[in-house]
Amino acid sequence: MAATLYTILESPRHPDFSALYRRRGIRELRMSSMRKAISESKRHPPDFVVAEFFYGYGNNYAGVNISNLDVLLYSLQRYAPQARVIVLVDKSERIHVDKLNDILPLAGVLTHPVAAGELESLLDAGHGPDPSED
Repeated sequence: MAATLYTILESPRHPDFSALYRRRGIRELRMSSMRKAISESKRHPPDFVVAEFFYGYGNNYAGVNISNLDVLLYSLQRYAPQARVIVLVDKSERIHVDKLNDILPLAGVLTHPVAAGELESLLDAGHGPDPSED
């Protein structure tokens, strides 16, 4: 059974790795909001989540959250605790990302610009061997 990966597209900076996912035999579900990802995780838990991190300066995220990813990570604790979350982040906000590990351990953090090879290494760590190598 193919692994399922959620791509959460909240900015135009999010790179398109669809070809990489197809080549790796991973089923990608593209979503435009955290709300959609949370709703989908209740029905079809993901194996992977690739999302961008945006630090919650001031009260952008109700003042109690670290970032745009907090609510999703809390939801994954319940509906998909095995999900491997890969975070894409701007270099200027990288110092804030590690706080998310207190909610759900991250599988990896990649700083923009993200190369396909960097992401592929993280996918390999949780997906097993490349089916094309058989």
